[in-house]
Amino acid sequence: MKKISKIWIFVILLILVALAFWLFSGGKKEEIINFKTVKVDEGTLQNSVTATGTIEPVTSVTVGTQVSGIVSKLYVDYNSIVKKGQVIAELDKTNLTSELNTAKANLSSAQSSLNYQAANYSRYQTLFKKGLVSADDFENAQLSYNQARDQVAQATENVRRAQTNLSYATITSPIDGVVLSKSVEEGQTVAASFNTPELFTIAKDLTNMQVVANVDEADIGDVKSGERVTFTVDAYPNDTFHGTVTQVRQEATTTNNVVTYEVVISAPNANLKLKPGLTASVTIYTFERNNVLCVPSKVFRFTPTKETIGKQRKLEDCNGKSKVWTLEGNVVKAHPVKTGMTDGVNTEILSGVSKGMEIISEIEVTTEGMPEEANQAQSPFAPGPPRRNRK
Repeated sequence: MKKISKIWIFVILLILVALAFWLFSGGKKEEIINFKTVKVDEGTLQNSVTATGTIEPVTSVTVGTQVSGIVSKLYVDYNSIVKKGQVIAELDKTNLTSELNTAKANLSSAQSSLNYQAANYSRYQTLFKKGLVSADDFENAQLSYNQARDQVAQATENVRRAQTNLSYATITSPIDGVVLSKSVEEGQTVAASFNTPELFTIAKDLTNMQVVANVDEADIGDVKSGERVTFTVDAYPNDTFHGTVTQVRQEATTTNNVVTYEVVISAPNANLKLKPGLTASVTIYTFERNNVLCVPSKVFRFTPTKETIGKQRKLEDCNGKSKVWTLEGNVVKAHPVKTGMTDGVNTEILSGVSKGMEIISEIEVTTEGMPEEANQAQSPFAPGPPRRNRK
């Protein structure tokens, strides 16, 4: 009986040893290493700067008046098309006409006085030569003649000034364009004592607009004249407008401790969609190259090791500041490359690889025998069980 019990104990121990061996060796699932690759291909590299700006006419003129008075007539309104020299408003001319008539009367009086003094001076000159009058009388006659001549010159200037002021009462357009704003109405009094009252604002050509964008000081160093620009406005959210940087202004503006610089951008407006004052969201392409050989920048962050590529594969490294890796049979091989510009997403390849080559970008590790959904890619921010899709 004791002999049979020992046999059963031996059998149970043997089963436990076999089970432990299976759990720690045969029960382990094999890991499969897959390489994800990208092709070397031609693409476009570009860097850009974003800013906001305001749509403005290229040329706009504020029309005012240099004389005071009552606005008697207005000949234009908002959006009126005007030509250079066209009469657009008139002030009441009653007082200005009166001032001109007074100046003319003073000129006539001064001229009469000059005629008398001229004749008197000529008579005294003749008598003085004959010794019939004293030198003092002759000099007084000469002085009166000179004073009368100066009074005529002064009166003449007063007439010219009055004529000029009268002409200012007729306000004309200084340019061909469109009336953007009107600041007065008929019957309103304007006073030009200390400054020039603004009556109208006229834009020269609304088919040729500009965007004045405020670019942050951190980005202004990359912005230069001639760079391509795209922008949108809220009025037409589905339309993209195109322009070119025409000027980078040197004056800095500080608002809430933020330093910005004004950048002027051309904005062709043949269809007149762009209106003065619209806010534009601007993208300035500071660097742009088309049809260059490039790869995603992430391939340069891939660095394989013997442990990560699997025991059945070989690793061939190389010397080089920048390198990319390819899978050639069972060999993971490094290729030294010379890189050019980058836009942060893609990097230009100048030499080292050719178009169409498959470059390893990352490793994906899956576990044999696990469900397919368990081996699918996981977000790097989402937790997952051990051995699930290690990269």
